[in-house]
Amino acid sequence: MAVPAHDERDYAFAKKFGLDIIPVLEGGDISKEAFVGDGLHINSDFLNGLNKEDAINKMIAWLEEKGIGERKVNYKLREWIFARQRYWGEPIPIVHLDDDMVVLSDEDLPLILPKLEDYSPSKAGVSPLEKATDWVNVTINGKHGKRETSTMPGSAGSSWYFLRYIDPHNNNELANKELLKYWMPVDLYVGGPEHAVGHLLYSRFWNNYLYNKGIVPVKEPFAKLRHQGMILGTNGEKMSKSKGNVINPDDMVKQYGTDSLRVYEMFMGPLDAAKPWDPNGIDGSKKFLDRVWRLYTQTYKIQNKENKALEQVYNYTVKKVTNDYESMYFNTAISQMMIFINTVYKEDCFPKEYAEGFLKLLNPIAPHITEELWEQLGHNETISYETWPTYDEEKCKEENYNLPIQVNGKLRATLEIPYDTEETVIKEKAHKIVAKYLDGKTIIKEIYVKNKIYNIVVK
Repeated sequence: MAVPAHDERDYAFAKKFGLDIIPVLEGGDISKEAFVGDGLHINSDFLNGLNKEDAINKMIAWLEEKGIGERKVNYKLREWIFARQRYWGEPIPIVHLDDDMVVLSDEDLPLILPKLEDYSPSKAGVSPLEKATDWVNVTINGKHGKRETSTMPGSAGSSWYFLRYIDPHNNNELANKELLKYWMPVDLYVGGPEHAVGHLLYSRFWNNYLYNKGIVPVKEPFAKLRHQGMILGTNGEKMSKSKGNVINPDDMVKQYGTDSLRVYEMFMGPLDAAKPWDPNGIDGSKKFLDRVWRLYTQTYKIQNKENKALEQVYNYTVKKVTNDYESMYFNTAISQMMIFINTVYKEDCFPKEYAEGFLKLLNPIAPHITEELWEQLGHNETISYETWPTYDEEKCKEENYNLPIQVNGKLRATLEIPYDTEETVIKEKAHKIVAKYLDGKTIIKEIYVKNKIYNIVVK
């Protein structure tokens, strides 16, 4: 989309390659992160002053007026085959009469499946429930009928279970309305892309229907969705028994421990990427945890006093790990924790405050080792309910940083300079180190994003 100021992926790309980040929506601080909320348009010509929805509508109207585009909604939905010819599943409360079909009344619900000695189908395409003749054959209003013997698919129950979890023992309604208002929508939905139809779309159907009936308070059931990638075999292919590339997690736990497996799975790469299994990778995770264990139990570095040399890296680590967890960038969070531990090993004193804070950061990914070390630091209560560590923004900064210097959007040099240096000083130094790219050219404008980038536009 190429809107780095308002898209997290575009923002990361622009920061990495030193591209201009021009806001087109008011709000947020794009010097720190992409602003993905709504706001009034700026730097957008005839769309200025409009919010997202109004701007989209005006843009579409403009395209239609020019005859170069039109508004259109595309659907690619197919019929949902709802029936399954099996015993296990929610029974469908329908009775087929000789000349009609009736739905069971509320008084006849819930419809309970009969007990069967043999769950196998008598022949292909026929439900095992056909064998339960006493359950199947019923009389309604003096008319003979047969119950529907197909059951609902697995995606039926999974399309609304998150609502029932809120109030699972309620015998009078799906869930208490006040509890539904309190808990819905679900904060975060994490699932593989193969769930995009089988669960995500169907559960939205379900929830929309219940919303229209006034049963649930929100139209959309999930506030945020993140897809998780698949772990592939060592050959880069999807794991399957037929290909002989399946990794048994029980074997990994037995050899390396649960925490090592958890750390490695989170360290393999971005959450949403498909990642091949690397036997050497889990070995590396085990060695990292071993280093953490030795640091806390064998080095005697942990002391009740300050160490200014660790102040910046500790505060920055807390900040980065906190933000990465929030964004589900677990691999980069672990990478920063590894950097922190390597830095601590170079020091003689590891302040107890920092030692405790680090265990809290590592705990969500390696709960067993951190719980044990937490106890060894003198705590009798579990680490799980401890307050999350905080950081001082000012102490996160290094004394100097490398400022990218661009000419016409292309990176031409970097300038090592103290944070918050005056723009006039940066301008003078920037002109000197990119002088050959300015020679014979006219400077049109200069753009400085504080502590982030300096761009000189020439003609």
